[in-house]
Amino acid sequence: MIVADDTAFVRDRFAKALAAAGHTPVAVKTAAELLARFREDLSEIDLVVLDLRLANSGGVDMVRAMRRIDEGRRVTVLVFSGTIASADEVRDLATLGVAGYVNEYSAADKILPALAPHLFPDSFNRRSSPRVLLSIPISYTLGNTIAAVLTFNISKGGLAIRTMTPLPEGSKIKTRFRLPGAKSDIDAESRVAWSDRRIGMGVQFEKVDASGQAAIDRFVDEHFFSNRKA
Repeated sequence: MIVADDTAFVRDRFAKALAAAGHTPVAVKTAAELLARFREDLSEIDLVVLDLRLANSGGVDMVRAMRRIDEGRRVTVLVFSGTIASADEVRDLATLGVAGYVNEYSAADKILPALAPHLFPDSFNRRSSPRVLLSIPISYTLGNTIAAVLTFNISKGGLAIRTMTPLPEGSKIKTRFRLPGAKSDIDAESRVAWSDRRIGMGVQFEKVDASGQAAIDRFVDEHFFSNRKA
């Protein structure tokens, strides 16, 4: 995975977040360095997070050069949203298969949730309802065992949970969490919908009381579009 940005603060934060999750990030600071690494290590690269304004980069032309190397568009490319100069660039990037945009100044605990759907799309694409990035503590109970973990995101129908010891798909659990700004916890009977040892698991709500579901629905509706812009 390559993090390409000419600002050390951005490079280091994103590289650190990826390394903490068990990935192997490579930080680069110039367009020449990026293209050289891309050409030499193409088969080993899964993701590039890119500053479009790297020195001597040519903006969209740099992405075009990457696609000439990676003709099959196998590598996922994300662009730091603050480096986009115009709507024309967005349209050009779309034709080049850029997968999305990420805020280069995202809080450290928001970096991995923002990147995970692109790192592991097969897991995150299993639910069609809108998802909101959310990193909050959650506890779940399986039999007599209680575990405390963090979430990746939330939808009206479930949660993605960050854990290195996910439960088997189909496991029935009880979850408890509190939405930001709320005064009370939400309890939900849930089922593990997907499980991936690289990132965690997704749980589907099966029984939530009316007030809890209303709070979840309201939170997702209020934050979905603002999260997309971020």
